[in-house]
Amino acid sequence: MIRPVIPDAVFFDLDGTLVDSAPDMIEAMRRLRVELGESPLGAESIGAVVSRGGRAMIRRGFPEADEARVEVLLPRFLDLYAAAIATHSALFPGMDAVLAALEARGTPWGVVTNKPGWLARALMAELALHHRCAALVTGDCLPLKKPDPAPILRACEIAGVAAARSVYVGDDLRDIEAGHSAGMRTIAAGWGYLDGEDPQGWGADCVIGSPAQLLAAFGMS
Repeated sequence: MIRPVIPDAVFFDLDGTLVDSAPDMIEAMRRLRVELGESPLGAESIGAVVSRGGRAMIRRGFPEADEARVEVLLPRFLDLYAAAIATHSALFPGMDAVLAALEARGTPWGVVTNKPGWLARALMAELALHHRCAALVTGDCLPLKKPDPAPILRACEIAGVAAARSVYVGDDLRDIEAGHSAGMRTIAAGWGYLDGEDPQGWGADCVIGSPAQLLAAFGMS
């Protein structure tokens, strides 16, 4: 367990860390497969790789597709997802209490994601989170994405906090790499979309099994 220290700010990855968005992406993949005359079965396989982005999901949903077809299918998949982006998506259980506790203490929180801005902003708005977060840095805000630290450092700049006194929480190795490179303490989200990986090997300051356990890590329990 990370030594409980009250952070100046907390930043989260979006998909698989803050929000359980896999159900709507699975539904979009199911619709795409049916649209192309394929069986809807197998769409669920993308759930484990949601944190790796749209191309990884296409590769998992269409395992026979070469890279050229992946690029052809990606825009339609994203359009189908955008059309019903928050039908089933929600904060992970216990996460709203974490956000509320941070807000009650006056600790800003934000989101740093590689998800494209048009999708991330829509999802945040649909879940009524956009007006609550102090910073939202998406995959197209800067020339570089995670695991580069630039997006996290940009979020700190927007929120007016120091990276060294903040925490980043994510469910993918690149989240931990980006956080460390930015000089932040990092927490691996053991509840996320891990695809069989063991987050204990990522080098995070700690691995936490549920959002509720974040309260102790933030010195709030």
